[in-house]
Amino acid sequence: MSVNLHDLSYELQKALRESDEYKNLVAYYDAVNKDESANQLFTNFRDIQVRLQQKQMSGQEIAQEEVQQAQKAAALVQQNPKIAKLMQAEQQLSMVIADLNKIIMKPLEELYGPMGN
Repeated sequence: MSVNLHDLSYELQKALRESDEYKNLVAYYDAVNKDESANQLFTNFRDIQVRLQQKQMSGQEIAQEEVQQAQKAAALVQQNPKIAKLMQAEQQLSMVIADLNKIIMKPLEELYGPMGN
């Protein structure tokens, strides 16, 4: 009997959407979006993150003033309780996904040995 991995992955996607971690993330994301100042802070922070990641991935040098701008934006978002809760929820969901990834990659690790060593 062949296992349909795509069907299982859609079941996992559904379970993820029904998880407390995902529901918390959605609730905190909605709260940030409904608060104009929090939304503006968060959007600015995300824009800076994306811009720096794109530069880094393309091998462009990141200027010191860009680093300072990113640090200031990070400090501002961490001071906002709604954004802080959203970022904590993101981290919790990310940890769940990392755990799932470890489980999924187990057969390859058993075959090839631990990855990254």
